[in-house]
Amino acid sequence: MASVMQSEAATNQVPDPYSLPLEALDPARIPIFQEDKLWGYFERLRKEDPVHFLPDSPYGPYWSITKFDDIMFVDTNHELFSSEDGITIGPLKAEEERAKEFQTAMFIAMDPPKHDVQRATVTPVVAPRNLAALEGIIRERAGRILDSLPAGETFNWVDLVSIELTTQMLATLFDFPFEERRKLTHWSDVATSGPELMDIEERRAELLQCLEYFTRLWQERKENPQPGMDLISMLAHGENTKHMMPMEFLGNLILLIVGGNDTTRNSISGGVLALNENPDEYAKLRKNPGLISSMVPEIIRWQTPLSHMRRRATQDVELRGKTIKKGDKVVMWYVSGNRDEEAIDNPNSFIIDRKRPRHHLSFGFGIHRCMGNRLAEMQLRVLWEEILQRFEFVEVVGEPQRTPSVFVKGFTELPVRVHPK
Repeated sequence: MASVMQSEAATNQVPDPYSLPLEALDPARIPIFQEDKLWGYFERLRKEDPVHFLPDSPYGPYWSITKFDDIMFVDTNHELFSSEDGITIGPLKAEEERAKEFQTAMFIAMDPPKHDVQRATVTPVVAPRNLAALEGIIRERAGRILDSLPAGETFNWVDLVSIELTTQMLATLFDFPFEERRKLTHWSDVATSGPELMDIEERRAELLQCLEYFTRLWQERKENPQPGMDLISMLAHGENTKHMMPMEFLGNLILLIVGGNDTTRNSISGGVLALNENPDEYAKLRKNPGLISSMVPEIIRWQTPLSHMRRRATQDVELRGKTIKKGDKVVMWYVSGNRDEEAIDNPNSFIIDRKRPRHHLSFGFGIHRCMGNRLAEMQLRVLWEEILQRFEFVEVVGEPQRTPSVFVKGFTELPVRVHPK
């Protein structure tokens, strides 16, 4: 199956969605995302079949929920739609049995009450007081990263800025050895790479290394009678998390690493690309840097760094005249809901001074709403404040390379050149 999907990507051919039978329309294909050709697929589904059942796909049968209000309905009704057996569309049917042998548990893939107590254990790391203390650290690091960029030379913005800033922040949140912080980036990439791209055994070996490393940190923090405000200490001393089994610990680590890394880093890159593709908006920003505060949530909407979340129906549910059967896999396509013309004015335009910029789905809703949403916004805001102080223009000078994933909507390369003031 992996070779089939990789060869589909290699041919660089994605069929026109309107040339396909509606009942066979499957947006969960890596080439569609990697070639940025997803928009027509979701436009057709929103218009013609917004609650769409696909009886057969590489991931098995699933429902696509593509409109804003319907996604909100699924996301906010956790009694009807459970997260218990995973939040992504995968695994592939061909890998399903092997995947079951290496299952991790994480609180985003739990229902109440267990979800609530585990989430509450780590929430203090993004409490307003802690965020205020982190802002100065983010600003100092953002400035240092930007000052080190090679002016006049082409470089990969993803690597030197997006990954570096978010990985430094992640290392701080975990109190992780700073000189080894790129391990976090690597484990994040491994965790989000499906079996189409990495063999399950290879992925298992890499993530067990992650578990082994963090278990050492866990033991060190557990023995400290005065726990710090880092995530590992919170988990090691939390009443509802200190007795977690290893695979549950690993699952929550993956959740916190991916949540603190992929989403922000891809919004940082996506914002640079969006401004280059919309030069009038970039000019508007340079003229009025005060627009950063409304631009940041617009970037997050525009990019939608996690394209979907998945649930399972706990009972038969009727939605738009369709009956979703108990046990059915239900995929909420955030990336589609964020372009829904009935919910967002002019959704296919990037507008940095929208009246309601936070009216988007990128952080989810309900009990699973992203707990780090304010931290993500703060990192983007501070970075753009520092960019505007230093550079007249961050110029994209080559084609972006997009992440080969139907879950993480991001970039592996964004060639840029910076023009200092």
